[in-house]
Amino acid sequence: QVQLVDSGGGLVQAGGSLRLSCAASGRTFSRYAMGWFRQVPGKERVFVALISGSGIINYLDSVKGRFTISRDIAKNTVYLQMSSLKPEDTAVYYCAARSGGWAFASPSEYEYWGQGTQVTVSS
Repeated sequence: QVQLVDSGGGLVQAGGSLRLSCAASGRTFSRYAMGWFRQVPGKERVFVALISGSGIINYLDSVKGRFTISRDIAKNTVYLQMSSLKPEDTAVYYCAARSGGWAFASPSEYEYWGQGTQVTVSS
């Protein structure tokens, strides 16, 4: 019953910043785990960041110190703040949600998905 709308992608120079947003429907958002994933043509969709229903956060090693995931419960929105962007960060970014609150790094564990937003980092 949950619907997700992700947005905020665009074109940015290497070293720049973007903030992605994921707006969720439903009344149980605060108890859901949320994740961000990314995918490039010809490759599998991979984990980027997650936040569990209890607030536990984890990141892909290559984005630690550069990306920050956060949740605004009042707005039913999850964010991914991306700084010091690199060309290798170029991908379609997807937000995802799962019920129960416990978070996983595997895309297959998530029940609900946004449509994706393109992030392109130029050199």
